[in-house]
Amino acid sequence: MGNRYYWGLGALLLVSLLVSARVGAVSIPYDRILLYLKHAVSGGNAAASIEERLFLQIRLPRVLLCAFTGAALAVSGALMQALFRNPIVEPGLVGTSSGAAFGAAFVFVMGKNLTGAWVDAAGPFLLPLFAFAGGGAATWLVYRLSNVFGKVNVNTLLLAGIAVNALAAGGTGFFSYIARDPQARSIVFWNLGTLSGADWSNTGIVAVSTVAGIALSLGYAKALNALMLGETEAGYLGVRTTRLKGRILLINTFMVAVATSVVGVIAFVGLVVPHILRLLKSADNRFLIIASALLGAILLNFADMLARVIVAPSEFPIGVLTAVAGAPVFLYLLIRAGRRQQEGGFYA
Repeated sequence: MGNRYYWGLGALLLVSLLVSARVGAVSIPYDRILLYLKHAVSGGNAAASIEERLFLQIRLPRVLLCAFTGAALAVSGALMQALFRNPIVEPGLVGTSSGAAFGAAFVFVMGKNLTGAWVDAAGPFLLPLFAFAGGGAATWLVYRLSNVFGKVNVNTLLLAGIAVNALAAGGTGFFSYIARDPQARSIVFWNLGTLSGADWSNTGIVAVSTVAGIALSLGYAKALNALMLGETEAGYLGVRTTRLKGRILLINTFMVAVATSVVGVIAFVGLVVPHILRLLKSADNRFLIIASALLGAILLNFADMLARVIVAPSEFPIGVLTAVAGAPVFLYLLIRAGRRQQEGGFYA
């Protein structure tokens, strides 16, 4: 199903990865990129030139981290929209991103004060763990507040999201206030979204969480399709809706929190990508999950390229770019949802 779209998106993803690997403060010709990749795959001698080290240690992990992050955010958006049965939902609106940001800010400022054997054991996973806890708590709270009489109300959802986002932002602001200058600066830039800290370690962590999240999501695609008919109807079809909602929230929070703990807050990718795919092909979640991963990686890679070019040799915050591009789309969907609220179905 949708093989033509998969092949097309896959080819476009490869092109975006190749172009993104070339663009930056230092432009690397395509023939050298292929040569450096050949050296890396063959396991030859260590990088002989500064340019090759730059490509293998900085540019390549950044490009891959961007792709996995875009895939995680886009798939998360598709899952949230199916779970809430509303196309205007995305991780930033339901508190996942801001909650994860709060958890990460806590680690930035208080991390050195945390003691115990579990802290030593967590090591590099300490930041993702706290981001996961913060994102999960915020998402659960928004869902509980918006679930009025067993049905998610759009207006209540938006209001709950605003309140929880404000609460999490206040907590992050508090940690920024008490932080020392280097810590505060890190929090500020991290909240704007940045891929400048990419390395093979955090790229591997995000890659594992994203691939695992997508694989688990595919197992619930049919159940999510049934849930779009309504919780009662899905129950008649044998779907255990309570268990399904809990597991989807867990998968969503896992993917978004890990990605957010590494790259910061990047909004609206999860809103725009699934909507584009519904217009192009179908609202079937079996198609949306895979296609969203591909298109999300493509769009975020192009956004990252633009971020590196606008103010070169400096770098523009990628979260600002996605917000500027995504906010008009969100307003359009919000107006459209309001007009169709009485029609029932997915846009109710």
